[in-house]
Amino acid sequence: MSDSKRIVFAGTPEFSVPPLRALLDSPHELVGVYTQPDRRAGRGRKRQPGPVKQEALDAGLAVYQPASFKDPAAVDQLKSLTPDLMVVVAYGLLLPRSVLDIPGRGCVNIHASVLPRWRGAAPIQRAVLAGDSTSGITIMAMEEGLDTGPMYLVEEIRLAADETGGSLHDRLSELGATALMKALPGVLDGSLTPEAQDDAHSCYARKLDKAEAWIDWSQTAREIERRVRAFNPWPVAQTRWKDVNLRIWSAHAVAGSGGAAGTVIEATRTGIDVATGDGLLRITELQLPGKRAMGVADFVNANTLHGATLA
Repeated sequence: MSDSKRIVFAGTPEFSVPPLRALLDSPHELVGVYTQPDRRAGRGRKRQPGPVKQEALDAGLAVYQPASFKDPAAVDQLKSLTPDLMVVVAYGLLLPRSVLDIPGRGCVNIHASVLPRWRGAAPIQRAVLAGDSTSGITIMAMEEGLDTGPMYLVEEIRLAADETGGSLHDRLSELGATALMKALPGVLDGSLTPEAQDDAHSCYARKLDKAEAWIDWSQTAREIERRVRAFNPWPVAQTRWKDVNLRIWSAHAVAGSGGAAGTVIEATRTGIDVATGDGLLRITELQLPGKRAMGVADFVNANTLHGATLA
């Protein structure tokens, strides 16, 4: 087709798959897919292809997996594909200037926030943790700074009251594909002019750390609820009960008070109410080590928590 362009795609996790599928359905030619090297996973610790690699292989696309672009051979390989554009989403590798300058129309990134808010590795979870009312997708022109490039398109959505890191991930993944297809014609023909970000309003979404998953019961119930939702499905909020770690999958703040922070005020089939620094947190789904996550009704049938202290 006369309007078909040569596009290279770079991504690695499940979040990147919907945009890749959208490009496969477009009139453009996907001349290569870049993804991170296979990681060891499972009991046998065998190397497993990531979601993007598997999708690309199923579609019969050429897949490239350089460990970095510090190797001149990796840069030369990309040059040989003569791309008009490189589309990057959750790739996980830094692109140096030598790579950014290769595509005729540059490199665009699908970023999971309304920039300049939440630049960095974990914008989805940081938005939930901060109690943001909105999030979205930014299609931006890439430069060497961390998510600092000018913006072609911003699509915004409202967060649900019970939004989790997992649910927002899925919504933004699909929105990323839609936004890419909306912006792509203007990016490729040069009719869409990117708008500079206002650096004064930027904030940093640092990478998630497992240590953040531990609940501090002196925080307010609403703060702890946001932590539970933000860290579902990873790394999952945790607390200590007796000599075991309890993973808290679902909980919400409720009215009430009483007892020192971390004290279980009531444990019924409808919820386990725990005192916090301000208000009560009602736990509705949790998990014991080596067990599957379970609803609170099943948990209280087999365990006595009333009056216990969580730490």
